[in-house]
Amino acid sequence: MGGIRLEIDGREIAAERGERLLWVARDAGIEIPSLCSRRGDEPPFAACRLCWVEIEGRPRPVTSCTVPAEDGLVVQTRSPAVDRLVASAFELLLSHHRLECRRCPANHACALQQIARSRRLKLRPSRVSRLERRETVDDSHPAVRLDQSKCVLCGKCVWACHELGRGVLDFAFRGLETVVSTFEGRALAETPCDGCLACARVCPVGALSARRDPQPSRP
Repeated sequence: MGGIRLEIDGREIAAERGERLLWVARDAGIEIPSLCSRRGDEPPFAACRLCWVEIEGRPRPVTSCTVPAEDGLVVQTRSPAVDRLVASAFELLLSHHRLECRRCPANHACALQQIARSRRLKLRPSRVSRLERRETVDDSHPAVRLDQSKCVLCGKCVWACHELGRGVLDFAFRGLETVVSTFEGRALAETPCDGCLACARVCPVGALSARRDPQPSRP
């Protein structure tokens, strides 16, 4: 690894060589929007396409979660090109996210709300129509509720469930039909889910939420 120095938004910053630009910026208190990133993931999931930056000398913006820090890089987190890409990606995410903020368990703690505030973006964009997909609300489990209509496919719940060795949640179908679901689409109450709530804790938007206080996980 080894220490390097680079510039982000006019600030000289020390970093470890190879650390992804997203985390270098955040460690320095420079916020870059992202929904899907998890520090240490190799390769990065890079699904939300929100973390665009420009690097001097490169022909087009890049996703900061995928680019390793190098000595001497000059990075801009805001520019007309970056802002357009972030706004477009944000609108596409909202096209399959049902907005009902007042009744949502993540209201006031939702990552989409936070990004909208920080980037001055609309939660009800006018350029992209809502996509009609197969979406269900599963409230069969006593501990956790899954609302597919709020899911932004960040993958964090799938990762958390697999990290704990449960494997209850995974992606199903492909393309515009992709959803987070259980094996064969079974109700959560019919799966080995023990209500540990790891999925709900990492969900950035309220697609997974706790229904009551968590119970101890099975070993």
